[in-house]
Amino acid sequence: MTAAGNKLKRIEEYAGRVSSGHDNVSVARMLSPGGWEEPVQQPEFEEITVVLRGTVRVESDDGALAVRAGQALIARAGERVRYSTPDEEGAEYIAVCLPAFSLQIVRRIDDEAPKPLG
Repeated sequence: MTAAGNKLKRIEEYAGRVSSGHDNVSVARMLSPGGWEEPVQQPEFEEITVVLRGTVRVESDDGALAVRAGQALIARAGERVRYSTPDEEGAEYIAVCLPAFSLQIVRRIDDEAPKPLG
């Protein structure tokens, strides 16, 4: 499975709409290259991100956070967020979405950035 963004990112879904038919939860391993970033989204699902290697930058209307290996972040449903992996080595992380990720409920917002950290 491929992801939205400016570079190719690999997604390995262990459970979810595509791999197992589950619509209540998805669990996927993400392998994201350095410099990857995706459009802003305002999903209808909660997303739990657990970083295994590297750093995932998460921007929201509340500011920006660098989530590093061994750390996790919860983005609430309806929250505007943008994910990126700015470091050269990229990142590996697990994404858990409740309900399961789908293109119909991710609600991508092109060319829009959350307010910067103030």
